Order: sequence, then C-alpha cells, then structure tokens
Amino acid sequence: MFSTINAILVKMDDFIWGIPLIVLILSVGLFLTIRLKGLQIRKLPLAVKNLLANEKSDGAGEVSSFAALCTALSATIGTGNIVGVATAIVAGGPGALFWMWIAALVGTVTKYAECLLSVKYRVVKEDGSIIGGPFYYIENGMGHKWKWLAKIFAFFGVGVGLLGIGTFTQINGITSAVNNFFDPTNTWTVNLFGRSYSWTVVIAGILLTICVALVIIGGLKRISSVAEVIVPFMAFVYIAAVVIILVCNASAIPDAVVTIVQSAFGLRAAAGGAIGAMIMAMQKGIARGIFSNEAGLGSAPIAAAAATTDSPAKQGLISMMGTVIDTLIICTMTGLAIVITGAWDMGLEGVAVTTKAFQMGLPFPDVVASFILMLCLVFFAFTTILGWDYYSEKCLEYLIGDKKKALKGYRWLYIACVFIGPYMTVSAVWTIADIFNGLMAIPNLIAVVALSGVVVAETNKYLNKLKEAKFK
Repeated sequence: MFSTINAILVKMDDFIWGIPLIVLILSVGLFLTIRLKGLQIRKLPLAVKNLLANEKSDGAGEVSSFAALCTALSATIGTGNIVGVATAIVAGGPGALFWMWIAALVGTVTKYAECLLSVKYRVVKEDGSIIGGPFYYIENGMGHKWKWLAKIFAFFGVGVGLLGIGTFTQINGITSAVNNFFDPTNTWTVNLFGRSYSWTVVIAGILLTICVALVIIGGLKRISSVAEVIVPFMAFVYIAAVVIILVCNASAIPDAVVTIVQSAFGLRAAAGGAIGAMIMAMQKGIARGIFSNEAGLGSAPIAAAAATTDSPAKQGLISMMGTVIDTLIICTMTGLAIVITGAWDMGLEGVAVTTKAFQMGLPFPDVVASFILMLCLVFFAFTTILGWDYYSEKCLEYLIGDKKKALKGYRWLYIACVFIGPYMTVSAVWTIADIFNGLMAIPNLIAVVALSGVVVAETNKYLNKLKEAKFK
C-alpha cells in the first residue's frame, strides 16, 4: 500500500514540476518583461547601486533592505546550487546550464514584481512588526473575495517549511555531507530507532539542532543578523573556490561555453537526436533554475516585506538581485566547473559530481577540496533551514492570526523536525514537500499577473522620482 501511495506522489511531483509549471512561470516572466520593457536588463546597474549603497530609509520596516535580501538568499542559496546543478547537467547535458540562464533572465523580473507587491501591500501590526507576502497582496491587492486563494498559498507555505524543504531534506543533506567526509565507511556506529547510524551523523545532527534553536527562537531580527554574516561569507568561500578552478583551467573556458551553447540546442547529439536532446536540456535546466532561485514561487516576497524602505520599487530592484546572485553567478560557476573538468560525464551522480569537479579543478589535495565543498554544503543547508522557518512561520501567522504562544510552539515543532531529520528515511515526506513547493507558485503567479498594472505604476512612480531628483 505504501509503495502505491509513494508511486502516486512521485507522479504528482513529476507532473507539477514538469511542463505545466515551467510554461506557467516562463510565460509570466515573459509577460512582465514585455510590460516593464526589459527592466531586469535596463535597470540592473541601478539595482546593483541600490544593493551596494544599503542606505537607511525613513520608511516602515524591521530590517535593512540588505538584511531582507540576505534572509531571502539564505533560503534560496542551498544544496540546489551545488547538487541541483550537477543533477541537471548529468541528466540534460551541459546545455541545461544555458536554459538555467534563460529561466533566471525571465525569473529576475518576476522576483522584482512579487517583492514590489509584497512591500506595497504589507501590513504593519500594532506592535510595529510587519507581515507581508503573497497572502497579503492577494487579499489586499486583488480584494477580500480572493482571501481563499491567499489561504491556499499560506497552507502550502507551512507545509513546505515544516515537512521537508526547510527541515528534513536540509539537515539530512548536512549530516550526510559530514558523514561522507569524516566517516565514509561508517566505522563508528550506534544503534538508534532500530537502525545503525554513524556517530558523525548523530553528533552533527545534535550540534546543528542547537545552532538552529539558538537562532530561530530569537525571531526575524536574529535570523536576518545571522544571515547578513553567513550568506556573504559562504557565498565568498564558494565563489573563491570556483574562481580558483576557473583560473587554473582558463584555457578550457571558451570550449566549455561552446559546448554549453551547442548542447542547449542539441547540436552535439547524434544524428536524429537533436530535438530530443534539446528538449531534455531545456526541461532539466529550466526546472532546476526555477527550483534554485524560487522566482515566482512566492517565498522571497515574505522576507522582502520586512525591509525598511519607502519605495516598493526600490526594494523590488534590490530583491531581484537574489536571482542574479543565486543562478547567474553561483549556479553558473558550479556549472562551468563541472563542464570544464568533465565531471558530468564520468558516471557519477549528485554531490559526487561536484566533489569530483573540485578535486580535479583545485590545485589542492583531494581531501582539502572535499572539505571545502563539505563546508559550503553545511553552510548553504543551514541558512536554508533558517530562511524557511521564517517563511513558514509567517504563513502560519496569516492563517491563525497573531497568537504568540502558538507561533512560539511552532518554532519548537520546527526545531524538533530538524532534530529528527537525520533519521528520517520516508521519501514520501520529501515528495509531499516538493509538491507543496510547486503548488505555492500557482496562487502567487495568478496574483502577480492580476496586479501587473500596479507593478507598472509603482515602477514608473519610482523612476520618475529619481529623474526629478537628478534634475533638481
């Protein structure tokens, strides 16, 4: 019976994360690109300028714009940037990376629109705290009669955070990475819950649970303050490692780029298989790009709503940099390292592909290269746990109201899920969470399209204000 249920869930997951959702997200991105006249390209320098300035604003908010972006990045930059890219390239060929770029190009403007709307329709509570996200721009933007759609989004958000993407899968990824490095042959084991586990899994699980508890019990401000430190640090370490790989193999970069482009259109496939190869590269690349940067899923707007800003459009520009950093920079660097070293074509899978690329590309002993990648995986997954706690808690707050005891109880439940995560083996739990993650996008994208006129108006208002200030 359980195998039948699991088979049904897998089919649902494949369908939801298949062509329908990909087409929907890309279509919305193209629609917004046209309505906003290619804003993600035209105003990219302005977005970078606003991000680097990190100016204090007189507007409402709980954290700085940069902290809000780091909170969002803490959830989006995760194991998908390391393992997901490798999986996409192994399954779809090097061309999958090209289609990840396309997904990011149109996804950037979607991220801009949803984060703008989140600030526009956020709610400031009596105690001064702020709550916002797709649920509020659906209810307050589209009208109270659409509140049912907002509740559907919030329900899926709680499910994603508590059931897997925020807890089980991430802590599992961390403990597995630590175990594979320190005790790959499971020499030191202990029997728990009727199964044998390496002591490295147990110790890593306990330490991570304690670290998570110390952060999330403090709420948004503590999460954002930790994210402001860890996100830039982990991104710097990972990017620095990949830059070394690229510099040491600089002569191979031009051929790698040609390979990526040719593979994207099936030009490297055997005669008669070009169309099939292109479709496979397109599907794997776009799906992984969307899953990695979460543009259109409605998660990042929840963090953006808390930003201290007096302009929704300005925060939208800063927030859209999340997609640029996540996919166009970090995923691209991972993909190039994998293609340059040829690790994608060695019969390996998952994290083993990226590990091999690091071992072959870095001028260090294999054990050092593996340690660097393990460290990055641990930090990436840890911050994802923090980010999704905040997202799912805000979704729950929308559903039940400002019931502080219930919300505090949820945090402890979340911590408990992190604690038992290393010992979870039920794949159905992860599949359900994956399904919820995809279903979050549907109500969010409906709202973004319905409120696209508001996005255009707010954008023009902000840009005209900048022109007037420059003229004066």
